[in-house]
Amino acid sequence: MSTAAGTRRRRMTPRQDSEDKQNTGNTMRERQQKIGLQTGTYWLTRIVFLRGLGFVYFVAFLVALHQNKQLIGLNGLLPAQNHLNSIKSHTGGMNQQSLGHAPTLLWFLDYQHNLDALLEYIAYAGLLFSGAVVVMGSANMFVMTSLWLLYHSLVSVGQRWYSFGWESQLLETGFLAIFLCPLFSFQPVPRHTPTSMVVIWGYRWLIFRIMIGAGLIKMRGDQCWRDLTCMNYHYETQPVPNPVSYYLHQSPEIFHKFETLANHFVELVAPWFILLTRRMRLIGGTIQILFQVVLIISGNLSFLNWVTILPAICCLDDASLGWMFSARRNSVKWKVSQIQIEQEEGHAPPLRLGNYIRRLVNVALGGLLVYLSIPVVQNLVSSRQAMNTSFEPLRIVNTYGAFGSITKERTEVIFQGTYGNPDDPGVKWREYEFNCKPGNVSRRPCVISPYHYRLDWLMWFAAFQSYQYNNWLVHLAAKLLVNDEGASSLIAHNPFQGQEPPKFVRAEHYRYTYTKIGSKAAKNGAWWKRKRIGNYLPAVSLQSLKDYMKHMGWPQPRLPK
Repeated sequence: MSTAAGTRRRRMTPRQDSEDKQNTGNTMRERQQKIGLQTGTYWLTRIVFLRGLGFVYFVAFLVALHQNKQLIGLNGLLPAQNHLNSIKSHTGGMNQQSLGHAPTLLWFLDYQHNLDALLEYIAYAGLLFSGAVVVMGSANMFVMTSLWLLYHSLVSVGQRWYSFGWESQLLETGFLAIFLCPLFSFQPVPRHTPTSMVVIWGYRWLIFRIMIGAGLIKMRGDQCWRDLTCMNYHYETQPVPNPVSYYLHQSPEIFHKFETLANHFVELVAPWFILLTRRMRLIGGTIQILFQVVLIISGNLSFLNWVTILPAICCLDDASLGWMFSARRNSVKWKVSQIQIEQEEGHAPPLRLGNYIRRLVNVALGGLLVYLSIPVVQNLVSSRQAMNTSFEPLRIVNTYGAFGSITKERTEVIFQGTYGNPDDPGVKWREYEFNCKPGNVSRRPCVISPYHYRLDWLMWFAAFQSYQYNNWLVHLAAKLLVNDEGASSLIAHNPFQGQEPPKFVRAEHYRYTYTKIGSKAAKNGAWWKRKRIGNYLPAVSLQSLKDYMKHMGWPQPRLPK
């Protein structure tokens, strides 16, 4: 009888059951508010990271949409179809070897006739996918794989325009992100797909290699890094300065020495913090993020610094990033807190088959990263260290470095056109103005990061090389001789726009230096002083370039009707 009574007492009405659940929910909410977010999980880290990666991808595809047709299109400065045809000729057709030389989707499409449209479709698709990742703060493996394949397809045919370390860095970052996401779900907090620790450590290994590689290449490279004098030159001679560069260049020398020492600390000492305890890892990751922010403020280095921030984010866990998120009920932060409480109390849902499969994938991924890191580590410890190098065609694990040597003088290639006789000393030459690189001494340096003008960037390299080493410069001159619409869209000002094209185009070589703050020239609005060094590209005409264009396999520019 007492048993039956006890049973009756234990029976609860629906209302009592509801109240009990509400009390349990209240207790859980109180605990969430009390304990906050625990350390050691990376749900919020994944959201912040994916939004950042989506943003960098978006910028990269936006640059591609605006510039690729003019740079690598059918009538571009370095046509991609010529590049692919050259590979096919070398490998004996479209085969595994040609795919290894240039892993691009264009092999499977009619790039011979539809290259311009295909480049635009790739850019638009990339913008669509990356924009969705930014807005949602989440992605699945299919979206991230698509972004990686699309951008790889551009880098593989980008030739000189895509030959810099940040392209490989974005591809490596994008490859790991595939395994950061669930297979299908787009939920920001996919309950059954916790953030892979193999991927988190893969990103920590990436930021470690980036910074250590940059530090070692400096110590093994230019003497000025060891003399602590490199920063005396950097702000004036970097590829694309901004207005802040102008003022930083004129800081006292003791400040430049401090900057150089700080650079060595950030690149050679701080990366080791990432491999230590959580507290040290948080400090190390924060140092790297702040360092990249300083570089963003002081120059226009494309999206290099932005993509370098991403792996450093993976040094920060949910507890350290919680301040960025709302704590309201059903927010992502609230859901993460609920998951942490369930795990602490042993109420986590049972593992599914997919969880076991993902564990196997993570083990395989970890083994792949270790194997592909062998030549990278060998390169890091080598006295003949190479920077920004890939050891396999997919660029999954690469070696990095930046500014191993510092240019001590800034020189610029200035394009000019004329209607007159180029041999006449009194003939009037009109100057072309590029989007961001120095030209007109009174024009304020631009601010464009993370956007990137690829032509301006390569013009910086061309200035301390020769036009023979940069045949695209001759192609650019040929296009300027006909006021080519595509070429004109790559620069800020064509002095012959809307008029008859010039009869001759040449390039002159100038040395540029900043004006002194407060000097007469600066008060008159000049940011730069320049002095002519000599001729860079002799005056050329359409007729004189005819044979060269044919030899290079480039179509002859047509005068407008």
